[in-house]
Amino acid sequence: MSSLLSENPRFQSHQRASLEDLHRQGSQFSADQLPFKLLDSIPTLLAILNSQRQIVFANRALVDLLGVDNISQFIGRRPGEIFTCEHSNDMPSGCGGSDACSTCGAALALLDAEAGQPQVTECRMNRMLSGQLEALEMEVWATPLDFNGESFTVFALTDVSHRKWRNLMEKLFFHDVLNLVGTIKGFAEFLQNYDPSEKEEIYSLINLASQQVIDQVQAFRTLSAAEKRELKVHYESLSVVEFLEGIAEIYRHHDAARERNLEVELPESDFLFSSDRVLLARILGNMLINAFEATPAGETVKLSCHRKSDELCFSVQNPGVIPQPIQLQIFQRSFSTKGPGRGLGTYSLRLLSGYLEGKVSFVSNDTQGTIFTASYPLEGGTH
Repeated sequence: MSSLLSENPRFQSHQRASLEDLHRQGSQFSADQLPFKLLDSIPTLLAILNSQRQIVFANRALVDLLGVDNISQFIGRRPGEIFTCEHSNDMPSGCGGSDACSTCGAALALLDAEAGQPQVTECRMNRMLSGQLEALEMEVWATPLDFNGESFTVFALTDVSHRKWRNLMEKLFFHDVLNLVGTIKGFAEFLQNYDPSEKEEIYSLINLASQQVIDQVQAFRTLSAAEKRELKVHYESLSVVEFLEGIAEIYRHHDAARERNLEVELPESDFLFSSDRVLLARILGNMLINAFEATPAGETVKLSCHRKSDELCFSVQNPGVIPQPIQLQIFQRSFSTKGPGRGLGTYSLRLLSGYLEGKVSFVSNDTQGTIFTASYPLEGGTH
């Protein structure tokens, strides 16, 4: 498959077909003709794109999915634009023009199809829907088509978001929870022939592992509710110093923190803020675990908090640097550098933060290392 889209000037071009050309091209694929009537009858989402990657035909399944009255409402638009991909307006050239598009499966498949090579791949994109983050994951087919002396691309899609989500949750659940249950079983077997002097320590470890199982189940339940837009937020007044000290104490003893140091920078003076204690702890915990996993043994992760106008900003810094291609995909669901069945860490930060009226950003460079920052209103829950 092709490399960066920036290497192909057509993906950086502002050029689009004229309205006259779009009308002429669209008329060639009239729904009154039998072949295109047949395309209207299939459940697969399907569009035909011109050489500028603009839609000139879409079948009924795609029109219905997007909730529009007829195809005319998105003739001339590009795929990322009709699905409202969060990067589709990053550049004046629209869909396909931003740096993030260089890792988009759909854009790369279209590039290969334009070169005469049919392509099948997967595409991940994030979009905001009714103020909440939504992840779309699709299988896409891009096939070159020469028709009436012009070059087009047949672009077909299948939405696999729910299947991907279910598979990912099952893998994460079975991986993490079974590991912890295995630990409890090991301690229980040890108790069959334990040294009485070590009894209290073993009981304490079993209690800790059991609590971790409960925490993991609650974490998966929280994510599932967030994806279904069913998550309930419970605001309360919190002390920023007490909250940060509590988070630090918990995660200093996490497995991911083993042989790593945690440095906490507290505000100069304590103050109160409003948030959901459990949800915010989950978010900061994910940020810390990700940072520990990216930090070599013996080095330090830093947790800090500062007040910025009417916002409270939590930051987690580690000394590593994220490669640029990975930075472009960092908040996508199912994307992970940790292997199959992973990929909820950074996506969940954005998903859950949306429920607290907040946002998550990051910087990663040789000077600062990697810093993830989560910002929230001081008086959350008042809107």
